[in-house]
Order: sequence, then structure tokens, then C-alpha cells
Amino acid sequence: MKNLLLGLAATTALATGAWAEMLDLEKDELTFGFIKLTDMAPLAVAYEQGFFDDEGLFVTLEAQANWKVLLDGVIDGTLDGAHMLAGQPLAATIGFGTEAHIITPFSMDLNGNGITVSNEVWEEMKPNIPVDADGKVQHPISASALAPVVEKYKSEGKPFNMGMVFPVSTHNYELRYWLAAGGLHPGYYSPENITGQIGADVFLSVTPPPQMPATLEAGTIYGYCVGEPWNQQAVAKGIGVPVITDYELWKNNPEKVFGITAEFAEEYPNTTLAVTKALIRAAMWLDENDNANREEAVEILSRPDYVGADQEVIAASMTGTFEYEPGDVREVPDFNVFFRYNATYPFYSDAVWYLTQMRRWGQISEAKPDSWYDEVAKSVYKPEIYLEAARLLVDEGLANEADFPWDSDGYKAPTPSADIIDGIAYDGKAPNAYLDSLPIGLKGDQTVVGTEVKG
Repeated sequence: MKNLLLGLAATTALATGAWAEMLDLEKDELTFGFIKLTDMAPLAVAYEQGFFDDEGLFVTLEAQANWKVLLDGVIDGTLDGAHMLAGQPLAATIGFGTEAHIITPFSMDLNGNGITVSNEVWEEMKPNIPVDADGKVQHPISASALAPVVEKYKSEGKPFNMGMVFPVSTHNYELRYWLAAGGLHPGYYSPENITGQIGADVFLSVTPPPQMPATLEAGTIYGYCVGEPWNQQAVAKGIGVPVITDYELWKNNPEKVFGITAEFAEEYPNTTLAVTKALIRAAMWLDENDNANREEAVEILSRPDYVGADQEVIAASMTGTFEYEPGDVREVPDFNVFFRYNATYPFYSDAVWYLTQMRRWGQISEAKPDSWYDEVAKSVYKPEIYLEAARLLVDEGLANEADFPWDSDGYKAPTPSADIIDGIAYDGKAPNAYLDSLPIGLKGDQTVVGTEVKG
């Protein structure tokens, strides 16, 4: 079989002038898990475009019921790797929830999420939102527009419930960030109370992504934060209005990662490199020529084996636009970014941001020095594996040297205040100073004891 594959690769090389040189793989039959979201695209594209095949990898992709099942599958070896929430490898490695050493050699994308509210809540918010000269609501929309609605529900004895996809998800932290930036408290965690609702104005709970629209329609929640296509699905069904994208919340924020166990990377180093090579090529394909391949990607993702939503719903966000109120379609060319802006490089500063949010809301119950954040980030995010894979692709003529940050120390330049909704800059090298700069959330040596913040 390997000789046949080498022959096919050589034929491809003659036709294209470039080809993937096969590594001596320790394991070539792999099963990867994913959740039905648009940002699983690099896995689907690597499979459908033959990039896994080019590396001699025989890959099976399997949709998972929820994020916990997916993580457990990677830990117990049922899955060799998976499309993961960026917080999952970090939380597992520090022992919050399920404990295991998970690493990532590849970040899957930037942006891609939104916050949606029910039609009823939207109508109650609208009077609090400024409009432009044409009478259209001004974006980005602050959660301060939601605050009077929450207060009204509270006065009526109704808890204001919203959904997010997992306690260590980007969606949890982004929804919390948006609420807090608008003066609404999303609640704390403590070692004794892991609901995340201690002292909350808005009560957040877990709903799996594909179930978000139905849960909203049933009235169980009044809004949610989720990845696509489940915000645009609410618009298509006429049941909700996305009020903000995470691109507006934090321009080019990090999103999913590809996760494997540290043991897998140690036991199968060449296989890990081969997988990373294929995923980098998929990300390049998704963004090349100003997103010229996005329509084809939409068709792939719409298949039942992948996301299984209507092509029109997936295309509504993935092809450079985003629909808010029905008919209010706006240009958001970077709503989904898979390769531009070094999207696939696993930056330590991205890991540190997730850790700061865990600390901010009490999932990390005690203060940690800046050095701890750096050490954890470096134990989970593996740019050295990524750059080794990238170098192989460049040497094979399959990627451009200029497209990779070879000289990076693993930290992005600080995110300027203008790129974040609350106007507070973020520097991954100073996590405690960053935490101290946020008006709502734990600071310094503060801890949550019972229902109170001490310290």
C-alpha cells in the first residue's frame, strides 16, 4: 500500500511541481473527533482534499455528541486527536475537571462565534442601542443595552438564563467578557460550587452547540454564545437575533485547537508532524486567493457527515458576511479565519488569555505568579512541532516561507485596546496586571468563599 501511495505522490509531483515527502510513520490509521461546527473545517478539508492521503495517513472523522465525550475519547485513546475547545487541553493539564496532559501543535482558527438573543429580548434591547444616520443599529452592541432587560426580569422574579457550550469553552469566556464589559456579572466558580453562578446577574449553563436554537425557541434560555452555523440558524428559523460577533468583541481572537495527548506526540512524533502538515495545508486552502475556496468548503461542511446544516446557513457567515436582524447583512470578511494572521500558530499568549479567564471567574481558585501562566502555556501549546511541520512543507514547495513566524518567541504583540470591546489592552506576558485591569473579576489574592469574594 505504501509503495502505491508513493507512486501516486510521485505522479502528483510531476503534475504540480511540488509534493509531500512522506515521513516514516509510526501509526498511519487514525480516528479524529469533532463537533458539528463550521470551524471543524480544517479536518474536513484535509480529508476531502487528500492532504491526509498525501502524508500516508488513513483517517476516519467521527462527529461526537458533546465536548466532554470528545475529550474523554482522546484521553482514553478511542480518538487519536480532535477538534477541541482551546480551554480543554489547558483545563485538563492543570486538573480542572478531567485530568490529563493534552497538547496542541495546531490552532484551528480565529473568530467564528457570535452571541444571539431571542426575538423578545432583542425588541427589549433595541431602545437602548444607538442608531446611525440610516436608522440601522450601531455595532458593536454593548451588553449595557441588555442590562435594563436583565433588571426587568429580575424585578419580575425571573432568572435571566443564557447558554454556552462548555465551562472551559471560548464561548463561556466570550459571553462572560461581553456581559462584564457591559456591567453585568456572569457569576463566579468556586471549588465547592462549579455552576459558575455565584453572585450572577445572568445565569449561564451548558447547551451543546447544535441544540442552541431549539433551546432558545423553547424559552429555556434567552440567549446564547456559540460557533457557527448556530447563530445564523436562529436567523434562518426566525427565532433570534445575533447581537455581536466575537470579531467585534476581540478582533482576531483565538478559537479552537487540534488536541492530542502528550503521550501520543511522544510515541508517534512523525505521525504528529504528518497530521500537522496536512492541517496546515487545509488551513491554507481555506483562506487562499481571498477565500476563493469557501463556497466549495461550504458544500463540504453541509454534508451530514460533517456539520449537516443547510448550505445557505453555513454560507451566511463563512463567505465573508454576517446577518444580524433579518435582512441586516453586513460585511465581516474575517468572521472565519483559518490561516491569515498566523491563525494556525499555537501562540503561548493565546493559552495565557484562556488561563486568565479561568482565574478571573474562579475556575483557578487561587492566585498564580506570571511564571506559572508561562509554564502551563508552554506545556500545552507546542509551536516547535508546528514550525517543524511548516519547515517540511516549505522544503517540499507546498508552502511559502514568508507565511510563518519563524522568529517568534511564542507571544503575540499585545492586543491594542482599540481591538477589544471594553478598551482594555491584553499583554500575554503580564497576566496578573491584565487581570487587575479588568473591572469585574477576581484580582490578586482574592478567592471565592461561599457566596462572597474574600481578599
